[in-house]
Order: sequence, then C-alpha cells, then structure tokens
Amino acid sequence: MEHKMDLFSKETYRERRSKVMKSVSGGILLFLGNEESSSNFKDNWYPFRQDSSFLYFFGLDLPGLAAVMDLDADQVILFGDELTTEELVWHGEKPKLVDLAHLVGLQEVRPSKEIASYLAKSSQRRIHFLPPFRPENTMKLRHWLGLSTEALEDRVSVEFIKAVAKLRSIKSEEEIREITKAVNHTVQIHRKVMQHARAGMYEYELLGMVYGEALSGRGHLSFPPIITTDGQTLHNHRYTNRLEPGKMLLGDFGTETAMHYAGDITRTIPIGKKFTEAQREVYEIVWQAHRSAIASLKPGLRFLEVHLLACKKIAQGLKTIGLMQGDVEEAVQQGAHALFFPCGVGHLMGLDVHDMEDLGEAYVGYTDALQKSTQFGLKSLRFGKELEAGQVLTVEPGIYFIPQLIDSWKAQNMHRDFINYDKLERFRDFGGIRIEDDFLITSKGSELMGMPLESSPDEVESLRGNAE
Repeated sequence: MEHKMDLFSKETYRERRSKVMKSVSGGILLFLGNEESSSNFKDNWYPFRQDSSFLYFFGLDLPGLAAVMDLDADQVILFGDELTTEELVWHGEKPKLVDLAHLVGLQEVRPSKEIASYLAKSSQRRIHFLPPFRPENTMKLRHWLGLSTEALEDRVSVEFIKAVAKLRSIKSEEEIREITKAVNHTVQIHRKVMQHARAGMYEYELLGMVYGEALSGRGHLSFPPIITTDGQTLHNHRYTNRLEPGKMLLGDFGTETAMHYAGDITRTIPIGKKFTEAQREVYEIVWQAHRSAIASLKPGLRFLEVHLLACKKIAQGLKTIGLMQGDVEEAVQQGAHALFFPCGVGHLMGLDVHDMEDLGEAYVGYTDALQKSTQFGLKSLRFGKELEAGQVLTVEPGIYFIPQLIDSWKAQNMHRDFINYDKLERFRDFGGIRIEDDFLITSKGSELMGMPLESSPDEVESLRGNAE
C-alpha cells in the first residue's frame, strides 16, 4: 500500500531520539501519544491531533500509540495495535503500524496491552514522563504507575522536560522549511480576508473563508481563529458581530501544515478603505512598537527586554497623544502601560503555535535565574529568557481599550500619575489593534518567516482601497 503520512527521514527521528536519550541521566522515558476524543457521543470524534512531543520524536500521526526509551538498555519500543477487521470496515485499509515504524527508524513494535506489564517490571527504576494535558493520558499514568492525580504532578520529570524543551526550541533546516510553508499559507489567507472584508458582512462569514482556505491547502488551523470587531477582547471567539463602517476588524489566525508545524499572524484593518484619524494615530503607535521590537531581535538578548522595549514605545506613543503622562520608564516599571497592553509581546512557535506550552512556561520560557513576573501584564509574557539562533517566535505588540479594565483601574485610582482617565473616555468603544509576524532568530539578528504581508498604515489602506 502506498504510504500517505508526511514524515521527515528516519535519520531525523533517530537523531532526535539519540539526543534526548543522552540528555537524561537514566531510567525509562515514557512518551504518550493522544487518543481520539469524542465531542457529543462516543464515535463522533473531534479532529485528531497528535501530541507534539510524540510527533517530534516518533513522527507517527496516529491515535492510540505510546513509546518508551530504555536509557539503560539503549532500547526504543513502540506500543500500538494494528487495525482489526471490523475497524477496517469503518475506516478503510491503512498502512500497517510495523511498516510505519520502520519509516521512522523503529524496529520493535509491541501490542498496546503489553505496556502496563513492561512498566511494572521497570518499577524499581525512574520512569520519566512529561506533564499530561489530556485526561485519558492522566488516567493511563494513574493505572500504569499506581499513582493518584496529585502524586502524578509531583512525579513529572523536570529533567525530562528540560531535555525535550532544549531540543525542540532550536529548529532544524527541515523544520524551518515546514514552518515557512505554514506561514506562507497563513499570509495568503490573511491577505484574502483583508481584501474581502466588507461592511454588512458578519464575522462568521470570514471565519468560514479562513477554515475553507486552510483545509483546501491540505492544512489545518493552528488555533481557534480570532476574527472580530471587538479587538479589545484578546481571545475573542464569538464571531456574531456585523462589520460596521467606522469600526476595525482584527484577524489573528494561522495554519498548520500536514506535519502540524504552525504559523501565526495578526492584522488589524479598517472596515472601510481608510482608518479614522484616531484609529490611524493608535495604529501608528503599534506599528512603530512592532518595528522597534523586530529590530532589536538577536541572540543573547532576553526576550523580556524585547517586550519591555515594545511597552516603552507604546507608552511613549500614548503619551504623545495625551492618554499617558509622566516618566515613561517609571510608568512601564510600575506596569501602568498594562492598562493598554496587558499581554506579552510574543511566544515561541513550532509544532505548537504556543510552542511547548504543555511542558510549562517555567521551563520553556524562563530559567532558575529568570523567574516569571507576577505583575499584571508582564505575567502574561510566556517567554522571557535569552534568544538563541534557531528559535522561531512571534512579535505581536498591541493596544487595547478594555472598558471593564478601565473602569476597574479608575475606580481604584490606579496609576493616576501616568494615565489620563478623562481623555480616555472617548476611546471606550475604540476596540483594539494588534500586529503580529513570525521570525527566525539567526546568528546575527532575525529573519521574517515567509512572505511579507502588508502592515504599515499606508500599506493596509492601499490594500483596502484596491480591494474588490
């Protein structure tokens, strides 16, 4: 049977497995793939998505798999089952698991039922596992290891997490090509939305366009799209607003390739052909913060510093138009700018759009020497540590006018030395603006991933003016 699964070479997977096995001191590394997940009844499944770390080391995009790496015996075993005759009736013939295993350099495949006894025989050694984020995998671990849910949390292997995060953080040339493919597809869909959005349409019409374009390109969406005229709501998934003249549309979405590498881009456009004066004024501030953050990217610089640079640019711009006041450095240090920018300036991207978020931000985005802040706004920065060549990340500053947050801060008299609440009243219904692109950190600085997409205020207005 012809093989249809998208894979890197078997040497790639062997090398990845070899590296992680050399990075952990001893015992067994346990990898859990994902299962099918039911939506409203048992046999009506959500679209299957394999665990990203399982994909990284084993490549097999199939449900019901698990694997172990025995560090002491230098042995790798895949556990899974071939389709039964009844399953073939419903789902059709597929390549045999043993044949797929050979394509990713695996020689030993055992039935799923044998993993429990295998782990039981190894119970005197350290069994390393990553934090489970799917309930069925939590249940498997409890059953196999005889632990409560609370005990599982204590037994998660930090050594294993750090080894996986170190490897997955630096992208190979073949991964960069795959991410570029995802970003280019994302750019094409964004440009189509930017050209076709019209007053009178509903957000869900554009959502349908995005889904259709993603699927027709043999890809998927890398996260639930944000397509909204209420851009002040950071993760808005309602899609019920009608596009009205004088408003703006914020689109934040990305595609995954068939191999599940992600893209993630945001653009904010006027519903009409041009921004209003106030919209363009604020857009210019965000765009300048975006450009400044991009220009600063280089190995060795903490991404925390990139974030703070964007915060200062935003605060300075808001001061120029009278919404903030006082010393910009002090305002950012105290977190006053977070009224307008309550999130991080970016995140790592790869097999996950928020790469390796399931492993824990404390290990992926921070270090023992650099702890995550607890300050409002800054605590939402997912990645703060030093940049390294080979990392892929997003840069996405924004300005958001959130009425509930404004009212809360004003009632508490927060940061009155830095915020002009009286002038802010006319921006209550403004919405939000975000600009986001994806970048590869290089030995000398950074490179834009994929094709450029219009982002300056002039470019956006030109695209809108020339749209159908």
